[in-house]
Amino acid sequence: MSLFDKRLSEIHTALRAKELSVTDLVQASVASIKEHDGQIKSVLEVDEEGALAHARKLDEQLAKGEELGLLYGLPAGLKDNMVTKGIRTTCASKFLSNYDPVYDGTVSQKVKEAGSVIVAKLNMDEFAMGGSNENSGFFPAKNPWNTDYVPGGSSGGSAAAMAARHFYYTLGSDTGGSIRQPAAFCGVVGLKPTYGRVSRFGLVAFASSLDQIGPITKNVEDSAFVLQAIAGHDAYDSTSANVEVPDFLSALTGDVKGLRIGVPKELIGEGIDPEVRDAVLAALKQLETLGATWSEVSMPHTEYAVPAYYLLSSSEASSNLARFDGVRYGVRADNADNLIELYKESRSQGFGPEVKRRIMLGTYALSSGYYDAYYKKAQQVRTLIIQDFNNIFADFDVILHPTTPTTAFKIGEKVDDPVKMYLEDICTVPVNLAGLPAISVPCGFAKSGLPIGLQIVGKAFDESTVLSVAHAYEQSVGHHLRKPEWVRG
Repeated sequence: MSLFDKRLSEIHTALRAKELSVTDLVQASVASIKEHDGQIKSVLEVDEEGALAHARKLDEQLAKGEELGLLYGLPAGLKDNMVTKGIRTTCASKFLSNYDPVYDGTVSQKVKEAGSVIVAKLNMDEFAMGGSNENSGFFPAKNPWNTDYVPGGSSGGSAAAMAARHFYYTLGSDTGGSIRQPAAFCGVVGLKPTYGRVSRFGLVAFASSLDQIGPITKNVEDSAFVLQAIAGHDAYDSTSANVEVPDFLSALTGDVKGLRIGVPKELIGEGIDPEVRDAVLAALKQLETLGATWSEVSMPHTEYAVPAYYLLSSSEASSNLARFDGVRYGVRADNADNLIELYKESRSQGFGPEVKRRIMLGTYALSSGYYDAYYKKAQQVRTLIIQDFNNIFADFDVILHPTTPTTAFKIGEKVDDPVKMYLEDICTVPVNLAGLPAISVPCGFAKSGLPIGLQIVGKAFDESTVLSVAHAYEQSVGHHLRKPEWVRG
């Protein structure tokens, strides 16, 4: 068994008994990256020296008998849009290829305070814009189950690295499904918390009203541990919610008797691959055996979710990415004759095609004469989608449906058809528009051998119920125990 297949309690027991050291864990993480990441390209930057130095300090604390933090000794990988002091942060963009942050973001700081070691920064779609990791400014990541296929995006590196067991856990960001979709494609667990549950301070913004940081792990219990460590109000983030953080681990009872599940007919019918649908229906039957009940419900405005999402997220991206001008930080064009040329050339050379596409779409939607027709209309649709969720949650505890309409697709299959790629987000973007918590857990495998993801959506700030249902299902079927054959252990 790999060290990173063990439960957190087992790791802590071994550390206290001196059977294992933090240095051992970090060395195992670095060795896994060096041995296997050439195949999947999930890692952009390894801080081997810094990670080992941090590990030695933690071992010294352990020798003194100091209390172990929640994530003590665990090697982690962070998506490369979370700023980390001393480790380059590029957002997988050539524009930030030389950016070395001078501070830690709140989440980066929190995992360190919980005793974790940040070993590496992980591959992603450039500035988190994409659903396949093919839009990385450096190189695409690949799916560990079959390297001819994408790992999903934009947190593709985080999901692929977790499936490869490079780390004990990874962190991703989710704007329209960017944690849950790659988790589904890679057969791991991906949790998107409620908007505002986890601070965004230090997360390079894509769409500020949608972005949320969350964990990618091998099982639901680990997700609860990581969320416990990173959740909470942050004065540095004006969108951070000042609400109590419950004990998420206490929710993992395995008891779902009496649970009421709503299944949107719009997300289980036409457009959903039959193998995916069958796996989700089998999951529903399994939850029935555990004492839950389910009924078909309707989310009538689902068909408008994807266009509304891409108008809103692109509009916010247009505004957020205006700061990348070649003046303050990032690359600077050296062939400009004046200030306007400097802006134009720096952005032309630094941004990739998908980022440029979304900036142009967002700028158009916000422009004079088109604002009411596009941006304002998209906000009105967002309100209708929120109402759809509220109507369902008046009678049900959770909503359940596929994480993605298909399993992972081949590299290159959709990269030249942006609309086809965008439509892949139909199952995930409604959750972001409503700001709700959702988790993706493995619920089976297609005939191709690729994983299938089940999505469980909860009420705002009710991650406890989401985790409870996911954990009960996971433990009753064991799909999470399966991993790619080549992964050690």
